[in-house]
Amino acid sequence: MLVARFYARITVDPLIGHFFAHLDLAAHLPRIEAFWRMVLLGDRSYAGDPMTAHIRLDPRHRMEQAHFDAWLRDWEDTVDESFTGPNAEEAKARARTIAPVMLHMVVQARGA
Repeated sequence: MLVARFYARITVDPLIGHFFAHLDLAAHLPRIEAFWRMVLLGDRSYAGDPMTAHIRLDPRHRMEQAHFDAWLRDWEDTVDESFTGPNAEEAKARARTIAPVMLHMVVQARGA
């Protein structure tokens, strides 16, 4: 539910929606759900490489700090709309860790 609501929000976000315009959500959402189950619940079913996916996307749709800020804001707003308590705070804290690392790796890859 969280991931579906989040993607409903980010796909129409005026700042970052274009990153998702041509994404096959039916194929993408199960992978992202598995990613968040891994991050938040320790589930080991996720098999993917989100870093490489973002690095490959960057030359076509350059990612900047403002984009990751919008992603994080949308994630936190989505979490806050449906959840409270320690697990909700953990979900937001994990996203606050992921966003800057992802941006750093994307920017580093530009120089490679």
